[in-house]
Amino acid sequence: MAGVSSCMKYSMFIFNFLFWICGSIILAVSIWMRVSKDAQNELEIDPTLFSAVNLLIAVGAVIMVLGFLGCCGAMKESQCMLLLFFIGLLMILLLQIVAGILGGIYKSQIESSLNQTLQKEIALLQSASSSDKDFLEGFHKFEIKNKCCGVLNGHSDWGKNRALYNGCECEKEELATSVCEGIWYKKSCSTVIMEILKNNMVIVMGIAFGLAFIEIIGLVFSMSLYCQIQRK
Repeated sequence: MAGVSSCMKYSMFIFNFLFWICGSIILAVSIWMRVSKDAQNELEIDPTLFSAVNLLIAVGAVIMVLGFLGCCGAMKESQCMLLLFFIGLLMILLLQIVAGILGGIYKSQIESSLNQTLQKEIALLQSASSSDKDFLEGFHKFEIKNKCCGVLNGHSDWGKNRALYNGCECEKEELATSVCEGIWYKKSCSTVIMEILKNNMVIVMGIAFGLAFIEIIGLVFSMSLYCQIQRK
């Protein structure tokens, strides 16, 4: 009977050890973002980002578990662990494919949901009190940095808080330029957010394709090793 290829075995181990390290980094960074006061101040600009951080925690934990199963399965030549690793990795790959398809089909609905979220941000911006100082200052800094005004409707989005923060006001040297309309920045911050999302979409797609390629390699390695152990 043929034995287990040492090259395949150690390649599988190294691949999954790197996979485990990536999961550990994702988990550590996302937990830090969840508990760090400085990071929370930034996230409070958009509360929906907390959901993204929670998702990253889950993703990091899953990658760590899969990496552990792959490493132990390869070194101990455990068919059970290798099979669990294969099934878990295959499910992640299928979820990525489904998410990509749904993202393409429901693109308009996603944009509509984003607009609804931004409408809630307007209400929050207008009703915020002195107890919401971190949120107000965070959004104010976002306006200054990106030369935008309000969420959707310009400086009126600030409501009664407009007198406290004048981030919408253009600098003196910018008053005669195209970025200003009167004394206010012309562009709404929702436009900036959409531009950031679109500019980063290529990066996200590249990462997704890269991960898919790595996952397919992992699937091939694990099944090849599984079959070799079975024939042993």
